[in-house]
Parts: sequence; C-alpha cells; structure tokens
Amino acid sequence: MSDLPLIQADRAVPPPAATPTTGGRRRRLRLLSRTDRVVITLMVLVPLLLVTAFVWLPAAATVVLSGTDWDGIGPLNEIEFVGARNYSDVVNIYPPFVPAIQNNLLWLAVLFLVATPFGMFLAVLLDKELKGSRFYQTALYLPVVLSLALIGFVWQLLYSRDQGLINAVFGSSIDWYGDSNVNIWAVMIASGWRHVGYIMLLYLAGLKGVDPSLREAAAVDGASESRTFFRVVFPVLRPINVIVLVVTVIESLRAFDLVWVVNKGRNGLELISALVTQNVVGEASRIGFGSALATIMLVVSLVFITIYLATVMRENRQ
Repeated sequence: MSDLPLIQADRAVPPPAATPTTGGRRRRLRLLSRTDRVVITLMVLVPLLLVTAFVWLPAAATVVLSGTDWDGIGPLNEIEFVGARNYSDVVNIYPPFVPAIQNNLLWLAVLFLVATPFGMFLAVLLDKELKGSRFYQTALYLPVVLSLALIGFVWQLLYSRDQGLINAVFGSSIDWYGDSNVNIWAVMIASGWRHVGYIMLLYLAGLKGVDPSLREAAAVDGASESRTFFRVVFPVLRPINVIVLVVTVIESLRAFDLVWVVNKGRNGLELISALVTQNVVGEASRIGFGSALATIMLVVSLVFITIYLATVMRENRQ
C-alpha cells in the first residue's frame, strides 16, 4: 500500500514536451498545398529580386564606376579605370566638397540637438492624452507626408524677399534663400519642421509600449515626472533611440530635395547629395567622379546602418 501513492504521483506527472525537430518542420511543410508554397516563394523571391535590382546592383555599380573616368556617353569597353584618383580629386581639388561636408555636419547637428529633442518633447506631451491630442498629432505629422520638394515650395511663401510672410510681418527685406549667410539656416528650419513630426511619431509609438507599472513604481518611490522619464522610461526606449539616431543621420546625409528646389545646391547650400547630382546628371556628366562622391555617402550610411542592425539583432537574442 505504501507504493500506491508513488505510482499515482508518477502517473500524475505530465510527460515532457517534445522538442520540435527538423523532421517535424518538414512534415508541416508537406501539409502546405502547392498553391501555398508558390505564394510563399513569390512573397520571398519578388521582394528579394526587386531589392537586388534596384538597390544592391546600382550600389555595386556605383562603387565600381567610382574608380573610372567615364562620362556616361562612350561605350562600356572604352571605360578607363583610374583607381583612387577620383577620391583624391574630391578631397584635394574640388572646392565644394569641404563646404558640403560642413553643411551636412551642421544639418546633422541641428536635427540631432534641436529637432529630435523637440519631437521627443511633443511625444511626451501627446502621450498624456491631453484634450485635442489627436488633432495635434495629425497636424504635427502632416509635414512628414509631404515631400521635401513640396515643403520647399511651401516655405518659399514664407521666405520670399518681396512677397514672403516673414518679411511682411517684420518689415524686413532679407533674401532668406538667396543670401549665402542665412539660407542654410532657413532651409534647416524647413527640414526640421518635417523631422520633428517623424521623431514625434516614433517616440509616441515607443511610449505607448512602456509598461505602466514602471511609472507607478517610480511614483510610489516619490520620483518626479522628469526624473521618472530620464531614469526609468528613457532607458526602456533604447531600441527607439537607436532607430532615431540612424534615421537622423540618414536624413542629414540624403537631404537633397529642399536645397535642389531652392538653388540646386549652390551659393551656400552645398550638400554631398547635391554634388552627386550635379556631377552625374548635370552639365559636367562626370559619372566616375559623381560615383566617388556617392560611394563616400554610402560608406558613411553603412556605418550607422550596421550599428542599427547589430543593436536590433542583439535585442532579439535577449
């Protein structure tokens, strides 16, 4: 009789769950119909082919052409390979390159130190579900939907020297887009107006996913709202912070539409992206030289994209 409880206890213990095996996964794949397999294959293959055709192949071609002296007109068999001469010319004998680097760094600094914190501040306010927050959220995000070219035309109504709203209100006659001393700041204000809405939406989505118990625990400990945000909430938003950093860097590098609408990237608005366009599709038609500039942009972008992917993969492993 003393062994009976032990036997019953052994029977009450459920068997260990079977771990999935490769054979089990194969059996599940066999359960898919031929149509399902075709659909899944197309869903993977078509985006892969499109990305390869429109992203990776042009990027590889750009890197290869950066070592040539091709004008884009002659036959491919007459392309002259010049090695790193284009890169040397970009750094040493191309005057717009240094101002373009400076303007891109200034663009990054303004977006990162001014527009991004302001977008985060707006997200914190809207996260409190204030009255009319839906309206404010839509109004602040609206510039993100617009293209930078259209934003340039909108801000021309404000910046026009003769008929602009700003000069009319303040009684001034500043040529906001024509004066090389002020046009970079005027354009960055317009770009920051769009960037704020994008950052606001990213942080607002992140704040909605924060566990409310963290804030409640901080409130019980007597922490103020600002202390709770910077000591508790902000560290939780680390994946969002990395995304924002990468987005801000890429936005500062690929800024093109706005300056091209204003004055085609000249007279104080030199940017690397504008220099690439001027050399590749402009009157110069220097495909190799423009490809060298584009490759420099590609390398800088890949550094931050790699950081982002490494962070995301590390978060997924945890």
